[in-house]
Amino acid sequence: MADSKKKRGAADRALIALSESYEVAYWSKKFKVTPAKLKAAVKKVGHSAKKVEAHFKEQRHKAADRARIAISEPYEVRYWSKKFKVTPARLETAVAAVGHSSKKVEAYFAAKKKTAKKKKAAKKTAKKTVKRRKS
Repeated sequence: MADSKKKRGAADRALIALSESYEVAYWSKKFKVTPAKLKAAVKKVGHSAKKVEAHFKEQRHKAADRARIAISEPYEVRYWSKKFKVTPARLETAVAAVGHSSKKVEAYFAAKKKTAKKKKAAKKTAKKTVKRRKS
């Protein structure tokens, strides 16, 4: 059993008792997860609070890693190039400019597109102005 009400020392504090609702509430709040996720983690790694904490840290790291563009991996370059509708060379240039974060790269391409539209619009108005002056 993970929790004994008679033992109140440090060894008992290092264990998570899923049978006690107040402990589930405490550990869920501490790890910033739902009680269901806490229960799943305890089932997977055991009742040790340190092991459960390490499990959640690893999960958060993996989630953060999904939004990262790994230029060294060809399948990632293909995926992100297709997603952003750019060539692999342009993708590599963007990653070199703003870093490996997919959100930053997306913002980089959006800003580039915006400036390209402005230049195109300016060119168009310049052509109209020249035509009007000739007439």
